Amino acid sequence: MRKFKEFSFEFFIYLSTLITIISLFIFLIPIFKNGYKGIFPEFLFTFPKNGMTEGGIFPAIVGTFYLTILSTFFSFPVGIITAIYLAEYGKPKFLVDMIRTSISTLSGIPSIIFGLFGLSFFVVRFSLEVSLLSGSLTLAILSLPIIIRSVEESLKSVPVTFKEAAYSLGCSKFETIYKVSIPVAFPNILTSLILSIGRVAGETAPIMFTAATLYSRRLPKSLSSEVMAIPYHIYGLVTEGVSPEKQIPIAYKSAFVLLLLVLIVNLSAIIIRQKLRRQRRW
Repeated sequence: MRKFKEFSFEFFIYLSTLITIISLFIFLIPIFKNGYKGIFPEFLFTFPKNGMTEGGIFPAIVGTFYLTILSTFFSFPVGIITAIYLAEYGKPKFLVDMIRTSISTLSGIPSIIFGLFGLSFFVVRFSLEVSLLSGSLTLAILSLPIIIRSVEESLKSVPVTFKEAAYSLGCSKFETIYKVSIPVAFPNILTSLILSIGRVAGETAPIMFTAATLYSRRLPKSLSSEVMAIPYHIYGLVTEGVSPEKQIPIAYKSAFVLLLLVLIVNLSAIIIRQKLRRQRRW
């Protein structure tokens, strides 16, 4: 009976894994099949033209890059400080519980709600208008739960003996965190940063009301400029296109580029983490 239960459990795990892999391939094959042709180099480095029925997605790539970098600039310092507080201090308890509840709530909110919040708070309340700054701040809030949780777990994984050794040498709490905990956890912290970048780069709803424009003839020149972004560009081509026979293929190409960028980001996180771990010496 025991062997049967173990076999059933392993069979269920392997079956679930197989279903996941097959579902992933079913999802990716149409995009790769319809999107890989003709994306280099003209498609990547030219502007849309003729009502977005021809040309490339260069301004959308640039806009996605700006939104991602700026949102990371806003979210990562706040995320690291919050994670350090939760992992290393954790007092008073009511405040810690309130922060954890807030993080859990944020992580479960649909991304469209973040877009509506950004519209009412940054665009209307603070009169930042639909701009690169509004979109970046909205995306920063969206990515905070991922960063905080990842960095907190990274700091908690640091062996207690390392901290005790630092205290025995006369290091203060701050010195122990700065010189021991963060350097040891740095590979995982860097991984969480890169993964949050991948998450932010693929979001459409948060920037729909706060930053993105369907078409622009120029690149953003300031934080108050509207920007094109690959996710919103795909959405616009599919839902608002006037020439589907020409624009749907462009949407597939754009989706292929977006998936490729996210894949590169995730692979970079894995490679950098493994490289840093090999270089690290206890």
